[in-house]
Amino acid sequence: MIESKEQVIKRYFKSWIVPNFEDFEDTFSKNASYSECYGPIYRNKAEIIAWYKDWNKNGQVLEWPIKNIWINNEIAFVEWYFKCNYRNKISEFDGVSIIKFDKANKIISVKEFQSDSRHIYPYENNTSALI
Repeated sequence: MIESKEQVIKRYFKSWIVPNFEDFEDTFSKNASYSECYGPIYRNKAEIIAWYKDWNKNGQVLEWPIKNIWINNEIAFVEWYFKCNYRNKISEFDGVSIIKFDKANKIISVKEFQSDSRHIYPYENNTSALI
């Protein structure tokens, strides 16, 4: 039985929070690619697996809740918040992933985009500036 795209996405995220190599590996197609939000690109499943293993030696995902999932045919848009401890440095940010699936609902492409998770509201106390 083929998992739904939403189930695959949730299993993928969980495989980082509670490291589970088998679940992580199983979500990707052989010819998958992954573009991280700060520059690195992994061009195939072997590179994606090497990245996962290396990252988990040095880091821990503390939080990665999914805020929203929108799916349109073979493409999903996933809005999330991410917090990790990598080499004893805490990092956090908001993000969006564009995830493309093959016909077996395996991930063939992930493109991540990030936004600062600490937001400011410059006009919060100055409504006269809006007129």
